[in-house]
Amino acid sequence: MRIDIITVLPELLKSPFNHSIIKRAKEKKIVEIYLHNLRDFSTNKYKQVDDYQFGGGSGMVLMIEPIFKIIEKLTNERQYDEIIYTTPDGEKLSQKTSNILSSKKNLIILCGHYKGIDHRIREHLITREISIGDYVLTGGELAAAVITDSIVRLIPGAISDETSALSDSFQDNLLAPPVYTRPREFNNWTVPDVLLSGHQKKIDNWREEQSIERTKKLRPDL
Repeated sequence: MRIDIITVLPELLKSPFNHSIIKRAKEKKIVEIYLHNLRDFSTNKYKQVDDYQFGGGSGMVLMIEPIFKIIEKLTNERQYDEIIYTTPDGEKLSQKTSNILSSKKNLIILCGHYKGIDHRIREHLITREISIGDYVLTGGELAAAVITDSIVRLIPGAISDETSALSDSFQDNLLAPPVYTRPREFNNWTVPDVLLSGHQKKIDNWREEQSIERTKKLRPDL
């Protein structure tokens, strides 16, 4: 998979992509991640990429021309499955969405900033708009990092134990069951006996029951 991220703050994204699972996935050539500085595509001598809103109002807007130029350059080089825009008013990121995107070959993620982008880009070039929650961030870079992480960890080979990702919360519209490790007793707090029984069918049934109960209690909307 190849992911191209368009941003006005590429430095902000370097650290999240150089550690842990994403770093290992890059080293294994499972994923390629490229950061593109939108200012490199500005025709303004000051590398300006934002301007005032037509009609007045507070806040600046990312201009249409530099965004169009970088997307045109990338799409002329290869075919992209999705051109994603990170925005608070997009569809809420879900495990289902991450599963779908993890099967794609090439993705572009455009990071929103300021008051947003010229709406003509959204109308004519963007194929999917994604939000990571009902709140506003300074920019879309952190959202792009979250989306990328949620996708990459699902690509076969990114995680050593591939079954681990399949048992994550939300994969089957249920929260994950409680998990425990050694020691079996600490501060008089004990591990449920069933997990120590060695009876795998009973363990599986217990975990399923716990997932259902936790989901009903904590996320009945699921």
